[in-house]
Amino acid sequence: MRRPPSLRFPRALHWAPLLAALLLLLAGTAPSARAAADAVSACALGGTTGWTDEGHDTDWSVFKRPEGTVRVGMIFVDFPDAPAVEAPADDAAQLTPGADWLWNASGGKVWLSITQHRQWVRMPRSSTDYGFARGLTHETHEAYVKDAVAAADPLVDFSRYEMVYVVATRNASAISFTPTYVYQPGTAGVRADGTLLKWAVTFGQDMWHWGPKLVAHETGHVFGLPDLYGFTGTDPHRFVAGWDVMGLIGGPGSQYFAWHSWKLGWTTDGQVVCRASAGSDTVYLTAVEYGSGTKMAVIPTGPRTAYVVESRRAVQADGGACSTGALVYRVDTSVPTGQGPVRVVDAKPNAVPATGCRPLDDAPFWAGESFTDTTARVRIEVLGADGYGETVRVTKW
Repeated sequence: MRRPPSLRFPRALHWAPLLAALLLLLAGTAPSARAAADAVSACALGGTTGWTDEGHDTDWSVFKRPEGTVRVGMIFVDFPDAPAVEAPADDAAQLTPGADWLWNASGGKVWLSITQHRQWVRMPRSSTDYGFARGLTHETHEAYVKDAVAAADPLVDFSRYEMVYVVATRNASAISFTPTYVYQPGTAGVRADGTLLKWAVTFGQDMWHWGPKLVAHETGHVFGLPDLYGFTGTDPHRFVAGWDVMGLIGGPGSQYFAWHSWKLGWTTDGQVVCRASAGSDTVYLTAVEYGSGTKMAVIPTGPRTAYVVESRRAVQADGGACSTGALVYRVDTSVPTGQGPVRVVDAKPNAVPATGCRPLDDAPFWAGESFTDTTARVRIEVLGADGYGETVRVTKW
């Protein structure tokens, strides 16, 4: 695929005197516009929830650092009341393409090396005994992981793996959804073959609905990312719709937000423009789907809040996007998972979504459009656009 061209500037040296005079005039009339962008550390907001939140201070002693090759063992379980009739390969085919999706979405920064142990192992209890219908506590979920690991241990050397994927047979309707297990420090946890298994995803019946992107969503929790859909309310996708796989998993444009990519280390500090003090920056943002260029501009509005603007294009993970342009959203690192820690700003709140799209799927701002929050003293203007991104001006006063 063709990469975005490098920016080029015309050779117009004969305009230099006029340009110098113009800059001098601007310097005398708008000193705030000349303020240099702030150090990116001023925009790397800390978290407050102590768990999966939008803060940049992720505890990597608890969560898995998302870099390089992550070794994953995939095991397949059935139950006395729900014996498997399908081949393990059928179930694996629903999930393993998620490794490629994550590789592309991370810009090649992380690879899930999934080893499949294609043999059904029998769980010691009925599927209805594991508490999925009642909503899992950490303890009941850990008990499920322990039983699965113990059942597979005669066949699997768990010391080879950093993470375990437990795949339940399609016949086990009681294993209805897919939660992520993260070891709680200070507890016994799950051990096998001399190894503490700190991370696991236990796939349930929703894998047949969400498909491979469910791997990216649940593994995102292993990396410390929160849920962006709402745990309560009539519309769980009112906060971000399908703009990040941590929200609506099957969304048409579900590439990770640039904020998440930065939090996870896939986007570097050098690809971020921070406007923490009063002033203005004009920035060309290369769409997040491409690896190079500036990925985001961040305008903090408080110790735990900020506005972010990034560019989105209907390619790669966003191939089905309902709209493209400059996507603006508000981040609040004090808001817990499932309560709207990220909220997308809708550029067209009164527009009727196209067929197959939902409110917020047409949220991006186009050239000539702008967003202003007078209370936060923030303005974001889209000055222009091309096939690879937007030129925006971000202002704080």
